[in-house]
Amino acid sequence: MASATLEATRPAPSVLPARAWLVVALLCVVGCLNYLDRIMITTMRISILADMPMTDAQFGLLTSVFLWVYGLLSPLAGFMADRFSRSRVIVGSLFVWSVVTWLTAHATTFPQLLATRALMGISEAGYIPAALALIADYHRGHTRSLATGIHMAGIMAGQSLGFLGGYIADNWHWNTAFSTLGSLGVGYAVLLALLLRDAPRQSTLPATKTASAEGKIHFVAALKNLFRRPAFWLALGFWGLLGVANWLVLGWLPTYFREQFTLSQTQAGIYSTAYFHAAALVGVLIGGFWADRWSQTNVRGRMLVPAIGFCLAAPAIFLGSSTTVLAVAVAGFMVYALTRTFADANMMPILCQITDPRYRATGYGILNLFSCVVGGLGIYAGGILRDGHVNLSLLFRLASILLILCAALVYAIKPEKVDRRFL
Repeated sequence: MASATLEATRPAPSVLPARAWLVVALLCVVGCLNYLDRIMITTMRISILADMPMTDAQFGLLTSVFLWVYGLLSPLAGFMADRFSRSRVIVGSLFVWSVVTWLTAHATTFPQLLATRALMGISEAGYIPAALALIADYHRGHTRSLATGIHMAGIMAGQSLGFLGGYIADNWHWNTAFSTLGSLGVGYAVLLALLLRDAPRQSTLPATKTASAEGKIHFVAALKNLFRRPAFWLALGFWGLLGVANWLVLGWLPTYFREQFTLSQTQAGIYSTAYFHAAALVGVLIGGFWADRWSQTNVRGRMLVPAIGFCLAAPAIFLGSSTTVLAVAVAGFMVYALTRTFADANMMPILCQITDPRYRATGYGILNLFSCVVGGLGIYAGGILRDGHVNLSLLFRLASILLILCAALVYAIKPEKVDRRFL
């Protein structure tokens, strides 16, 4: 390939850059805030509806609009992280979305609340592509999937704490959670600006790439480079289908537990976030560690681990949505959360094996775009079906079918170039 040599063909450095694990630790906290700010609204549905009456379709639209705006801007945000400083993009994103979180607490009408969710989508779009690319810059050998998994564990921690939204709404007011977390995020953005730095240049550029060539990175060139690769199309397909399945579950699981098992808002929030995302936290660590180990003997290890995870997650979600026993339902969705997240620890590492290293953040942004747009459509369609009195169990069973398709697509992905001396 004339423009750059693929990451998979080059040796990983024997010693990690000095701040490699500090960067992961710092970003774990940002990831936690990122998902806590976006997910807790699903656990305080009753309290919000008491202040702002809306249909189920409108409530689903709150998440869908966030996803659509977030997804549409992700490729451009990823390109900004490739073209400029990843660390500055991360700090700026955290600061702005924290201000928007604080503003959400002051919404008094549905249009205002919808506007803040759209603004949050704009501000959060810059984070994930830049953060995962920065971690990949620092971790280039057999720590890449584990480092990514640890960062994703921070995200899962934020998701598992989503029940705090329902708890605060039940005991104080729903806007208290938004104002508190917004203030915390602004403070942490200041700290992050002092500590977070980009990786050393030699760990981010191809061996054949000069410093002057870095200035030739352009958005259109990035798109052409990415979309001419068959493996990237496969990654796009499986990540998009996974977005539909994942956001159907995340968006409607609290409502499912509350209605199916006659639980309070707080109880449903705990079952659908605390237990669920605690399992997901363990899953990304297992998926990252396992893939790093397997990749040392099989270059496709990072593709095979998610494929196995999907094959386990599909029957688990089918079981969880088919039972009338609460413990069985919780166990089924926990197994789903545990094994589905093998993909989260390995998506950026897979991308590093199939794309030009100059465009990995842009590539992840494109994956986010497709995943979020179709995921948002899935959530909104779920709300429309709910208004039509369609049982949520049927939606979750559809998600289990999508997971089998994801397994087939990720299994088909192969690195375009491999030098087995450097596995």
